[in-house]
Amino acid sequence: MSGTSLDGLDIAYCKFRYEKKRWKFSIEEATTLKYTNEWLKRLGGAHNLSALSLLQLDNEYGTYLGNAVKQFAKDQHIYKIDFVASHGHTIFHQPEKHFTFQLGKGTAIASAYRLPVINDFRSLDVALGGQGAPLVPIGDRLLFSEYAFCLNLGGIANISYEHKEKRIAFDICPVNIVLNHLAKALNMEFDKDGKVAKRGKVDEKLLKQLNALNYYSNSAPKSIGREWVEEEFLPLIDNSKISIENKLATVVEHIAIQITEVCKGKKGKMLVTGGGAFNKYLIDRIKKLSGGVKVIVPDKQLVNYKEALVFAFLGVLRWRGEVNVLKSVTGASKNNSGGSIHSV
Repeated sequence: MSGTSLDGLDIAYCKFRYEKKRWKFSIEEATTLKYTNEWLKRLGGAHNLSALSLLQLDNEYGTYLGNAVKQFAKDQHIYKIDFVASHGHTIFHQPEKHFTFQLGKGTAIASAYRLPVINDFRSLDVALGGQGAPLVPIGDRLLFSEYAFCLNLGGIANISYEHKEKRIAFDICPVNIVLNHLAKALNMEFDKDGKVAKRGKVDEKLLKQLNALNYYSNSAPKSIGREWVEEEFLPLIDNSKISIENKLATVVEHIAIQITEVCKGKKGKMLVTGGGAFNKYLIDRIKKLSGGVKVIVPDKQLVNYKEALVFAFLGVLRWRGEVNVLKSVTGASKNNSGGSIHSV
């Protein structure tokens, strides 16, 4: 799993079992590989490449993924593996134009590791008229049913919950993709614990502009791609004359407002995972505004690797020929079993 915030490649070795009509799971081993400066540059600029160069990078990144997983298995003495499920790295996501593209060629991964590979989980859903995102909600429903809400704070915040016996899920707003963008202006990789944001002051003018973005008034299903962030969100941030500290404080407040707006008037536990769960100031602001919703940040392993875990689970469902993408979430014409299988 590689997220839009480019904070590294998540690799998780997971086991699943179906007992008494319920799925159970364990994360046996997991790690995050930080990208080298070269890979950060190549992945960060991939959307500007020519078609030929992008195809070449797709193959090279697939080989990189295959070798990375192979080395991980060797280091952890893992010998029994059914398949590799790879999300890849999203370069383009424009479902309104009927396409989405995650870098990391499945055949290249399979060739590098000599194991079956399942990848390209989103394309079928987009072809069926869906958003192709978010895909994690099937895992939320089948693996984490004790929570009223499952919130992921990655590059983008997304949430899922049950409503009238349907799973509802959508992207809420940008999180780390913007917070890390601002932190880089201070020569920081990220704002650890939200300390810089906490020192800042919320700018009401900028906050009002962010909250007024058209996306927030759209009904679900809906999803956010890098393109929207760069075209609609970042210009408001970058054109503001306030300090970086105040920008961080304002964006954190914006994120907390948008998240709690979704949960307004509801009760229950909300599971919070993803890198943003470690941002103590952001979590404090969400808790402050959350009303009857109890915010739960689980153990570090689940925070870091829940998304990788769920994509492994999507692979299990695809391998079994079962539904792994819900039309109630994505808006597709039908539930589907997404993912391309590459056998060696």
